[in-house]
Amino acid sequence: MENSGESKWTLKSDASSEPFPKCCSACDSSEEPFRVKVFPNRTKTRSMSMPSAHCSAKFRRTQSLHGPSPVTTFGPKACMLKNPKAVMHIQDPASQRLTWNKPPKSVLIIKKIRDASLLQPFKDLCVFLTQQKNMIVYVERKVIEDPAIANESFVSVKKNFCTFREDYDDISNCVDFIICLGGDGTLLYASSLFQESVPPVMAFHLGSLGFLTPFNFDTYQSQVNQVIEGNAAIILRSRLEVKVVKECREKAPVEESSLIITNGDSEPKHKTMQYQVLNEVVVDRGPSSYLSNLDLFLDGHLITTVQGDGVIVSTPTGSTAYAVAAGASMIHPNVPAIMITPICPHSLSFRPIVVPAGVKLKIMLTRDARNTAWVSLDGRKRQEIAYGDSITITSSCFPVPSICFRDPVNDWFESLAQCLHWNVRKKQSHLSSEEEEF
Repeated sequence: MENSGESKWTLKSDASSEPFPKCCSACDSSEEPFRVKVFPNRTKTRSMSMPSAHCSAKFRRTQSLHGPSPVTTFGPKACMLKNPKAVMHIQDPASQRLTWNKPPKSVLIIKKIRDASLLQPFKDLCVFLTQQKNMIVYVERKVIEDPAIANESFVSVKKNFCTFREDYDDISNCVDFIICLGGDGTLLYASSLFQESVPPVMAFHLGSLGFLTPFNFDTYQSQVNQVIEGNAAIILRSRLEVKVVKECREKAPVEESSLIITNGDSEPKHKTMQYQVLNEVVVDRGPSSYLSNLDLFLDGHLITTVQGDGVIVSTPTGSTAYAVAAGASMIHPNVPAIMITPICPHSLSFRPIVVPAGVKLKIMLTRDARNTAWVSLDGRKRQEIAYGDSITITSSCFPVPSICFRDPVNDWFESLAQCLHWNVRKKQSHLSSEEEEF
């Protein structure tokens, strides 16, 4: 990157002595660049994505092995530091670094609701960000309305908050990065708030499971300072772009996020709802006692009919959630793939399969299905699917940039080990309680 004005900070590439290229289109400005620390002696050998355009451009899904080229600008000011030499590369996960076009000024805090153990960490973090870092703090309105924080000790803190409401207020261009306090569900919720570019997410492990939350809150001040300075590794967690298309059989209230397709007629024929999903799409039989019968298409070709309790379509991030409980393998989030896992299949020949991220999946009820099906997206937005409706699933161009504690590889394996130890401790505690009762 060339010097701008009298700036004292420059970026030095470990690959060559040539000027470092701009990391995104937003960097092409006359303002003084923000300090970014680059670690030397990091080999940048392989990357998996082509340089992408600005997030406001129209993105075309590719049919290549690597799937769509992910957006590498996150929110108003963050982007990923790019390899200065390669054009088509498969990037070493350890070389994915966060950088800022401008110093971050605003932060969104996602807090687990109605959890008394999070009150003090939430207050300490808010005081640190507002009083010491002079940052604008966004919180959801229902957090302020929580009776647990409606006391005098929070009065001075709450007056500095900016509030918003889910599905009503658009904060996509207001938030520079996100801090989550809780378990994995807080990060999933943060992802659902952004249907396009997602700001970088820093997740603190203050819940039960911690696959997606690598940070401990004990040293939060130094860790947040490192992120604000641009000294952090990131992992791009791919999402699924899901379109649920329903036939308009009767006049029913339409969700605000729905897109109505009229096909040129006065009355709409189909109702299309589009979502961004981080973990998985689950299609199951719902309350019916009959097996589900679902046709599964891949790039327009029927590959199988799922007869069983349902099917899970998950990202690599979601492979450690419902999918692994249903017998699937665990996939590292850097792998460009989509996993398809049957739930209690009637046929012994259908086992979990992994397909390239560039494919287009479609799920529909078979003609001879005895009942409807139900679909849920990251455990939310549950709705009924009837014959004639369809669910289309592709890889999204808008990943979730999750900030790492160390690097993507070490964080992932440490999370697996921690969750294994958590399950062992939970089992031992259960056995001890049974012995005491006996």
